[in-house]
Amino acid sequence: MTKTLYAEFTVKEGSENRVAEMMATLAEHVRKEPGNVTFLPYTRETNPREYFVFEVYRDEQAFQDHIVAEYGREFNAELADHIEGDGSVLTWLKPLA
Repeated sequence: MTKTLYAEFTVKEGSENRVAEMMATLAEHVRKEPGNVTFLPYTRETNPREYFVFEVYRDEQAFQDHIVAEYGREFNAELADHIEGDGSVLTWLKPLA
């Protein structure tokens, strides 16, 4: 069964360009993961500081492989300095029958 999540975070004012660069690099890496099905980052049209990332992984193991990747750890460590709040808000999704 696929592992699907929706992540949200808001970038601090002044960090917009850096986070956009970071997200572009992260997307390149994640999309090359063998177990990644979809990795789609978005910003809100009316507020480009608000990010929404839709992610789908082949299965639980593919997701576990994703979260231990070094580039992901580096991304999350740096992102913490550039976003409001304590971190991304994750929403786990399951498909309708």
